[in-house]
Amino acid sequence: MYNRPMIYHVVPSAEWNASPDRPYAPASLAEDGFVHCSPDEATTLKIVNAFYGSATRPLFVLVLDEARLTAECVWEAADPAPPPGVSDDVLFPHVFGPLDREAVERVLVVRWDEDGRATGLADLPPAVRP
Repeated sequence: MYNRPMIYHVVPSAEWNASPDRPYAPASLAEDGFVHCSPDEATTLKIVNAFYGSATRPLFVLVLDEARLTAECVWEAADPAPPPGVSDDVLFPHVFGPLDREAVERVLVVRWDEDGRATGLADLPPAVRP
């Protein structure tokens, strides 16, 4: 796992667990033509706070080995703008096809504070693991 690019993708647990025998293809793949990912944990948390505050929980974060994806991954600027707190020069990995489950190195769960803000990522407890 070391020295290989890892990218992050946020997904509600129910969506991730819906078809465990198939590659994961979120709605953004059909709507935008790619799967939105982020380059690191800090950026992922900013994305969660900007776009997933009211998402069904638990909320998972897939840690993907970019080299094991079969779909093309292109690093691009946010369009129209990055989420609050993310610099304009940060590039985001966009995956132009479904996410191969074999590329998932870890599945993490978002930790929340009492105000409903994402504060970190943690390993899934054994009872919740897909």
